[in-house]
Amino acid sequence: MSHPATSPLPIVLTIAGFDPSCGAGIAADLKTFAAHNCYGIAAVTALTVQSTQGVRSTHLTPAATLRAQLDALAEDMTIVAVKIGMLGNKANAAAVAEFLDKAQIANVVLDPVARAQAGGAELMDASGLKYLREELMKHATVVTPNVPEAEALLGVEIKDLAAMEAAARKLVELGARAVVVKGGHMEKAIDVLFEGSEVLHFGGDKVKSPNTHGSGCTFASAITAQLATGRALRESVLLAKAYVTKAIERSYAVGKGPGPLNHFYRIQQEPQPRGTHELPTHGMHPAAEPGVRG
Repeated sequence: MSHPATSPLPIVLTIAGFDPSCGAGIAADLKTFAAHNCYGIAAVTALTVQSTQGVRSTHLTPAATLRAQLDALAEDMTIVAVKIGMLGNKANAAAVAEFLDKAQIANVVLDPVARAQAGGAELMDASGLKYLREELMKHATVVTPNVPEAEALLGVEIKDLAAMEAAARKLVELGARAVVVKGGHMEKAIDVLFEGSEVLHFGGDKVKSPNTHGSGCTFASAITAQLATGRALRESVLLAKAYVTKAIERSYAVGKGPGPLNHFYRIQQEPQPRGTHELPTHGMHPAAEPGVRG
């Protein structure tokens, strides 16, 4: 039996839905992986009809097709980390759990997407959410709900930092190995990490920008990329939060609604003035180079 070729970059898999505006879901994940020097691959759980103004409809991938995508990728590549986002229903969640049982991937980040931030469209049905809470969480290295998602998973109301801490502890009691409750919906942008022993707070300034579309997806995928490069969970969460904060600070509008984060702020260059062009020189014949006459 042949073995997969070794990649010079960590190969990181996202299992999520596709957002045509490319601010959230698979597109956000792949951009985040690339920004962290990882090679991203993807299994699509749903095609959504959406823009920066919100989700209009969702069209779920059949579970058999999702399973076939995952099997094809695992047979071909050595995957070192997985980020799980929108699943849509119980059948897809079960297909992912079956895949994780078989693949035995060391780093698994579960972002329990339940509702679209823009427009409030339901992205997970009730039976799927129940399966996620009772079964799929147990397969994850860390679960990363925001406050509304933690409320949906636990059936409680979360109004303050103490309630966030209690929610993180309860989710670990239910089988999660570690939990980060994201505080982006709260007055102060404090994230709470609980690994089973102590509660850690990750504070930061709340950036005043409307362009936060896909921030939850990006935070989870940044944690995944950091874990893929060998960092511990605490450091991964800290670095992911710093990355998301800066990506929001450097964001810009691309449509009529809330724009995406600027995933590539670290390598972004100033655009050249109109009418100028950067010409390649490597391998060019001298007669074709600028300023050289034959």
